[in-house]
Amino acid sequence: MKFFYHPDQERHAPTTFLVRGQPTPSPEGPVRAELLAGGLATVGLSLTPPAETDSPTLRSRLARIHTPRYLTFLETIHGRWRELPGASELVSPNVHPCGGGHHYPRHPVGQAGWHLHDMACPVGADSFAGILASAATAQAAAEALLSGHGTTYALCRPPGHHAGPDRAGGFCFLNNAALAATVLREHFSRVAILDVDLHHGNGTQDIFYYRGDVWTGSLHVDPADFYPFFWGGANEEGMGEGLGANVNLPLPLGSDGQVFLDTLDELIGRMHEFRPEALVVALGLDAHRGDPLAGMALETEDFHAMGRCLAALALPTVLVQEGGYPTEYLGANLAAFMTGFTGG
Repeated sequence: MKFFYHPDQERHAPTTFLVRGQPTPSPEGPVRAELLAGGLATVGLSLTPPAETDSPTLRSRLARIHTPRYLTFLETIHGRWRELPGASELVSPNVHPCGGGHHYPRHPVGQAGWHLHDMACPVGADSFAGILASAATAQAAAEALLSGHGTTYALCRPPGHHAGPDRAGGFCFLNNAALAATVLREHFSRVAILDVDLHHGNGTQDIFYYRGDVWTGSLHVDPADFYPFFWGGANEEGMGEGLGANVNLPLPLGSDGQVFLDTLDELIGRMHEFRPEALVVALGLDAHRGDPLAGMALETEDFHAMGRCLAALALPTVLVQEGGYPTEYLGANLAAFMTGFTGG
């Protein structure tokens, strides 16, 4: 098993985001990677940086899952924003096209509102470099799987599963799990993405909603009560060629480990109907009871059981880090998952 992380991810380091109208210290910063890497080190696992963080191949693959205008926006918005009179250091929208806009704006403020879905995705001067390094890490893990490693892990931050074809949201800018699946599809005809994060992977769902070659499944807190609020219902099953290839199993707010693991068994059963040849796991650790975004009540030992459960699938698997935010438990939760996955 090979583990990847590129330190350029630290270049995206937002200090605050908006919670219930209040500027709040952002839990999605470089310290997340430090804690997760520390957890791996406690069980003797180390990280390897990808050889590069930008390449024509990476750009081409990203263009299969994100729109050209969105990729251009991410790369150029900070410079254009800072040229505006009185602009803040961080790109942060003040208007959104709620209900759907009728045309795409030319002005940077309008574009920020169009592409930055919520107030959790401020963009700094070096953010794009860090965002691209996160995506390159996921790509490296998927490529390593194709080169012969049975399982790989990508420590990605910022995370990715809320990033859709044309938008950022929930700390996510580029969809790392979708990118990993895109790489695997170059070799495998049927790929599954299994999302075990606390939150629904709405961006991943949107990317593959009309496709039947990539199955997407998620268990998460019911969006009637929790972010991302507007996606993630059990009735969202895909459309067109993708009908039946999208499965959501929402759980009540505050669900414990037993409920989570029982539902994971159900989700895996649904996935088996698709007969995947390879798997991407969108690995959230934020369902732990101590997570600052608390919505469930899993214990550390539940992540060990989750790792055992997913390893038993015996599929070529890329593990892509999603949520899980700074607490005293974060590193231990990842270590427990990896110990379970590797049979420890």
